[in-house]
Amino acid sequence: MTKHTTKKEKNYETVFDGQRPNEEVLFIFRRHIISMRKGFYLLVIPFVLSSLPTLIFQNNIQDNVGLFMAIAFSGLGLGLLLFSYHYILWYFTVYVVTNQRIRQITQKGFFGKDVIELQLSKIQNISYNIPGLSGEMFKFGTIVIQTIVGDLIINNVEHPEKIYNKLQDAVNDVIQDKEQID
Repeated sequence: MTKHTTKKEKNYETVFDGQRPNEEVLFIFRRHIISMRKGFYLLVIPFVLSSLPTLIFQNNIQDNVGLFMAIAFSGLGLGLLLFSYHYILWYFTVYVVTNQRIRQITQKGFFGKDVIELQLSKIQNISYNIPGLSGEMFKFGTIVIQTIVGDLIINNVEHPEKIYNKLQDAVNDVIQDKEQID
């Protein structure tokens, strides 16, 4: 038998290192896949360049099929290796929004990471920007979170208007809870 629960009743287990006992994860988001475009270029360019000898030396293809295949597949392998690096950076860079704070976990290389934390009660203003036609077509933009100490700028966010609304709701909930306590 399954138990049906509402969103408020869900019992979240620890989702990230450093999560506090009474802290509930509201949502998690990451940057749009378009922020990985450099990785896509690094996948395609080595493969295309390694395939050029086949086009240049068309007369010798039958004599050296194995060599040309090896060159093309080595270019593909190099491209996949370079792409996987950028994929890891994209996949492990996440933004965790809880009922208390926003935590930005940014992957730096294979083993390093940076963590920035921002209390929801310290947020003064949230805004978003969609950069022209490409932003409208691919549904990405920039979210700017303003505080007294500075701004947290999150570039290439997927569906920025939805994330903006969720962030506004989270901040408003913290403000209302604070007013009820006072």
